[in-house]
Amino acid sequence: MTSINTYIDHTQLKATSTLNDIALLCKEAMEHHFYAVCVNGCYTAFAKAELKNTSIKIATVVGFPLGAVSTQTKVFETKEAIAHGADEIDMVLQIGALINNDLETVKKDILAVREASKGKVLKVIFENCYLNDSQIKNACDICLEANVDFIKTSTGFGTGGATIENVRLMKETVGNQIKIKASGGIRDKETALKYIALGVYRIGTSSGIKIVEA
Repeated sequence: MTSINTYIDHTQLKATSTLNDIALLCKEAMEHHFYAVCVNGCYTAFAKAELKNTSIKIATVVGFPLGAVSTQTKVFETKEAIAHGADEIDMVLQIGALINNDLETVKKDILAVREASKGKVLKVIFENCYLNDSQIKNACDICLEANVDFIKTSTGFGTGGATIENVRLMKETVGNQIKIKASGGIRDKETALKYIALGVYRIGTSSGIKIVEA
């Protein structure tokens, strides 16, 4: 198996995050050779500068953590993040519209960000803790149509994070057509390895150091 550190998006998304926190995040990512750092938009350019001359990617969240801003706002956030050095966009879909079975609104929202993020990796966050199996499947189907790169379980700010059952359902629905990022509540190596065994390509966690040093 590929070394576990290369699966990790080293994450710092707290409202209280400071420049010092992001600098430490980037330092730790370099020390442990993580795949990416995941940050809020205001820190994209700073993280990019901290990680210059490295292969570590910058993942920036969009519409985070509720997914409830307008599509135009998500598009603006996406374009600004890319202009500031983002390699990957982690967007939250319109959760309320999905629950209301307004699938066309969900699809248009994702397609607009897909268009704005051309040439970059797009991950779509479902926030599975609020969804039933049918809604998760609908989200998967929309993401297949929109040709996104990853689907992601959680923001880490909802009532729950990744679960084995949800990831299994997502994998059964999309197969190998879209990669899966598991995030939320993954704090130890044993748990991370369980998700990787299910076919997950990326682990979003703020516990990356604990995981790799286990």
